[in-house]
Amino acid sequence: MTYEKDLSIVISLYNEEESLPELINWIERVMASNGYKYEIIMVDDGSTDSSWKIVRELSEKNPHIRGISFRRNYGKSAALYEGFKAAEGRVVITMDADLQDSPDEIPELYRMVTEGGYDIVSGWKKQRFDNKLTKNLPSKLYNATARKVTGINLHDMNCGLKAYRNEVVKNIEVYGEMHRYIPYLAKNAGFGNITEKPVQHQKRKYGVSKFGLERFVNGFLDLISLWFLSKFGKKPMHFFGFTGILMFLAGGFMTIWIIAEKLIQQGRGVDFRPVAEQPMFYLALLAVILGVQLFLAGFICEMVSRNSQERNKYNIREEF
Repeated sequence: MTYEKDLSIVISLYNEEESLPELINWIERVMASNGYKYEIIMVDDGSTDSSWKIVRELSEKNPHIRGISFRRNYGKSAALYEGFKAAEGRVVITMDADLQDSPDEIPELYRMVTEGGYDIVSGWKKQRFDNKLTKNLPSKLYNATARKVTGINLHDMNCGLKAYRNEVVKNIEVYGEMHRYIPYLAKNAGFGNITEKPVQHQKRKYGVSKFGLERFVNGFLDLISLWFLSKFGKKPMHFFGFTGILMFLAGGFMTIWIIAEKLIQQGRGVDFRPVAEQPMFYLALLAVILGVQLFLAGFICEMVSRNSQERNKYNIREEF
């Protein structure tokens, strides 16, 4: 497939009025010095300051700027989804609007995708200027967990500065708060040639961070959801049914054990506790009930999956 533009630069922004003119000037210098054919897609995620007004003013001076504005704040994933949908460049670059991502990194990111053949090149903020206690340490724990679960060896999964082949962003769906795991989404879609590049991290010059510590909790929950969907999204019975059978068998085994023990003691004339007075009996009963419920949940999930429009959606690499 041929593309009229070399680059689509997707910038999600929320209340970043001070940084936008400086960021666009910086990007324009980089684009001019490298002779790229490009577009800048600025997605305003429901800003309450004058960010959208500034985007309009900048677009009047630079015809390469395209703008998308949400009526309210939906989150970064929604902004990236709309930006990806609109992107027309051969390579799609994502970056934040707070000037902490350096546009000077764009030429090398572009080269690694076009010449290196990578599907995704993720930035790695090797030297960070954030607060070590509230951001750096939780980030390291978060990334170590993400590497273990996803099998993708990235040191900074959540870095906003990334480069993608256009085909990648057109074949993934970013929703909720899944922007943190775009490489994992891409891997599950069949784009596994992923690498990283150490990038320069700038100190925040204007405003304050829009993300708090809750993002790490939400990030872990989203990671569990993605892992489960990638493993059992099209075969839920394999999880719920298998787990249900194990619990049912465990409960049945405990019940047989209790009854057999009672009969043996009764046959020997030894005092014994009635079955209904033994704690293990109620644990066995609970295991049997939960096993049946999980098995039935597997059936229901399987019926939902079979009727889903996504049940036979596959990414085809090539066809002739």
